[in-house]
Amino acid sequence: MLALHIAAAQAGEGAPAAASAEIQSLIARLGESGCRFQRNGRWHDAAEAQAHLQRKYDWARGRGMSGDAEAFIERAASRSSLTGRPYRVACAGQPETDSVEWFRAQLRDLRADHQSATQPR
Repeated sequence: MLALHIAAAQAGEGAPAAASAEIQSLIARLGESGCRFQRNGRWHDAAEAQAHLQRKYDWARGRGMSGDAEAFIERAASRSSLTGRPYRVACAGQPETDSVEWFRAQLRDLRADHQSATQPR
């Protein structure tokens, strides 16, 4: 969590609404994914993983820590704050991957979806 605080300090005070919305969307995508999530050597279902990351995010925000979606992925959604072990994601029909890669791909998709939704027709 200290690393998230440091990143937040570098990014400025308070998370902009857009950054918070992206982070919330990433957490929700995990919960809706049906993927399994490994932390500290134990596998959890998507709902448990969503709840865990939401708690981490709420804890950080409650202490005035903020940052953009990239900082959230790097500092909170990629590894255990206690052990430093990387999180893993396993989705049906796809190879198991580090959560940092999974979340980066989700963020790219989220931004592409937003971009296409805001483009004039």
